[in-house]
Amino acid sequence: MKIMVVGGGGREHAVIRKLKENKLVTDIFALPGNGGIAMDATPVAISATDIPAIVDFAVKNGVEYAVVTPDDPLVLGTVDALEGAGIPCFGPRANAAIIEGSKAFSKRLMKKYGIPTADYEIFDNAQKALNYVATAKLPVVVKADGLALGKGVVIANTREEAFEAVRSAMEDKKFGKSGETVVIEEFLTGPEVSVLSFTDGKCVVPMVSSMDHKRALDGDKGLNTGGMGTIAPNPFYTPEVAKECMEKIFKPTVEAMNAEGRPFKGCLYFGLMITPDGPKVIEYNCRFGDPETQVVLPLLESDLFDVMRAVTEGRLAETEVKFSDGAAACVVMCSKGYPLKYEKGFRIDIPEDLIGKVFVAGAKLEDGALVTSGGRVLGVTETADDLETALRLAYEDADRISFENAFMRRDIGQKALEKIRAH
Repeated sequence: MKIMVVGGGGREHAVIRKLKENKLVTDIFALPGNGGIAMDATPVAISATDIPAIVDFAVKNGVEYAVVTPDDPLVLGTVDALEGAGIPCFGPRANAAIIEGSKAFSKRLMKKYGIPTADYEIFDNAQKALNYVATAKLPVVVKADGLALGKGVVIANTREEAFEAVRSAMEDKKFGKSGETVVIEEFLTGPEVSVLSFTDGKCVVPMVSSMDHKRALDGDKGLNTGGMGTIAPNPFYTPEVAKECMEKIFKPTVEAMNAEGRPFKGCLYFGLMITPDGPKVIEYNCRFGDPETQVVLPLLESDLFDVMRAVTEGRLAETEVKFSDGAAACVVMCSKGYPLKYEKGFRIDIPEDLIGKVFVAGAKLEDGALVTSGGRVLGVTETADDLETALRLAYEDADRISFENAFMRRDIGQKALEKIRAH
């Protein structure tokens, strides 16, 4: 069976490697893929947002199933276009992907259906937004409404930072159209949890919980990035919290989307904060998280392709989705200077025995060698019976991989280990 995966990062590499486990899968095309993905699939030089070219390729090459993973192609309607050409897909249609595509939409949805989230105001006028933050309780969170590569959120600790965040988005157009409207929220406190879930629009099945590390430097310092590492499961996500999330957040969200005539089928990502008042939604994503996918999927014992097809065909309720009881850790190796300016083109040396533990994000093939081509270059994932062992092994592996200007955080999972040891 011929499959196509739209996207070209570490998340897509993790998805592809898991899909390969199914015996029915004969060919996997990655659009555009990357130099590392080439070890597990056939990269095709088509941009993930070039919808006409994606559909054309799928039809001409007899693709029988498509997995659309990044946010931009989903929000732009890639699934709608592929389904229109008769190709079944994993991923939401555009009218459901808006749950990530517009923060204003998702906040209004939560307010309307009583789903717990931070208090907020929405502005499409810069002066009104500035007037509001002039008296708002600090810290305050300023979010660009649309997609901004994970960089459209500012936690402003001072009045000046809040003014700067509003001006940057609305007046300086730092995020283009995405910042024409801003959502300004109260600042919530508590541990953060990521819960990816499979849903066919009727049934919702949460995957194992995870914890992302967004800041570039140890001790959660430095700039926000796309993610410097992850661990799973997240020890702050207890069975009691999980039960409350299912009753107050997960099911109500899927039901709310149905009620709005926007049934969601695919991977619905819940970014949660466990506040003193209980779990609240910080954000929704309409797809697998990156790099959360790199720790969640290695713990999946069920067949990913079978689960995805059950989602597409509305059979999720009768399909087993089983995760291992162990733990996983992913350490992300980056180019020095990320998330700002960094140099590219350095050769990456990965020992042969580690190839299967590495998910490549920003690298390309040059004369048969893998060289750096992005800020986040690769993620090293290890699984074990416990988190401490998984982290130790992941760091031992990462220290055996080399490229010039490499850097990584050295404290991934430390808060989680402290929580586990405290019990």
